[in-house]
Amino acid sequence: MNTDACSKCCLDRTVIAVLIACAFPVSKSAACCAVTHDARAVVNADQTVIMVWDAERKTQHFIRQASFKSDAGDVGFLVPTPARPQLEESGDAAFATLRAITAPRVQSKSFMPLGCSAAPAGAVYGRSVRVIEEKRVAGFDATVLTAATGADLAAWLRDHGYSYSPQVAEWAHPYVAGGWMMVALKVAKPKDGRANPDLKAAALRLSFKTDRPLFPYREPESVIAAKRLGTSDRLLRIYFIGDGRYRATLGEAAKWSGRVVWSGDITSARAGLLAELQLPTSTGPSQWWLTEFEDHWPYQRAAGDVYFTRDASQTRIERAAVSVHGGNDVALIAYLAVAALRPFRRR
Repeated sequence: MNTDACSKCCLDRTVIAVLIACAFPVSKSAACCAVTHDARAVVNADQTVIMVWDAERKTQHFIRQASFKSDAGDVGFLVPTPARPQLEESGDAAFATLRAITAPRVQSKSFMPLGCSAAPAGAVYGRSVRVIEEKRVAGFDATVLTAATGADLAAWLRDHGYSYSPQVAEWAHPYVAGGWMMVALKVAKPKDGRANPDLKAAALRLSFKTDRPLFPYREPESVIAAKRLGTSDRLLRIYFIGDGRYRATLGEAAKWSGRVVWSGDITSARAGLLAELQLPTSTGPSQWWLTEFEDHWPYQRAAGDVYFTRDASQTRIERAAVSVHGGNDVALIAYLAVAALRPFRRR
């Protein structure tokens, strides 16, 4: 291959990569109720979640990477679960694998756990709060606990360096009233002690029993904090793996703003994904079907959590293919790039 041809090939491959990145932005990820101490502002940023649903065993595996916006040096967050969860670190590689599986096809005409338990299980910290387990995992200090009221939970948070605002107590009330458990997780502040507006940690897996798979979509009031931090939009991406194509509703049956952008059989990738997620080979159904949801999650109060049920339609859904032609057609390249960016810029 001569120099000109080599340069053209490299340019073409670069264009493909740029177009795919524009059409399929990478999310940093998230969840639930972010908290910090003092009067600092903290909100959930973009979120990417992998959910593996084992319908036969009524078990949900909830894998997430944490990402926040905050002016505090450290933050924590709360994850409600309907039953006691098992907490383990999960591999980050599965997120990239799923991103590649669901990326738009390129049409070309000329080229191609750390330590553990610091307190005895079942320790009681006054009021109605009961600590079930404490564990250091995936860069978090994790505490599994129960509480009889949102006020008691807020008091425990205050005593342990978390936020204890009335908004958190209000957010927690439906969960504690329903007997759910809370997983309190704290991300350590940077070594230099300075505030870091983008705080991240390793992927964390929560596995728990539930009659219906769910995503805890409710949050405390976050409009003021988001405005203070200069953020107004975030993307929630959920990779839902089950025995078929699934649909999602807000609460029992209300319409949710999220939409299905990809759905199809990924059984051929099952063994590799289980290894990347550090899950046993027997996890979930033998046939894997992935449904990917995208939601431009507003910073506003949600009416409920998101629940998933098997869809009556089991047809495959793919992203529109990206076409790239050979030659140095600068106008075409510019048009495709703008077309790919336009919907995200508008949102």
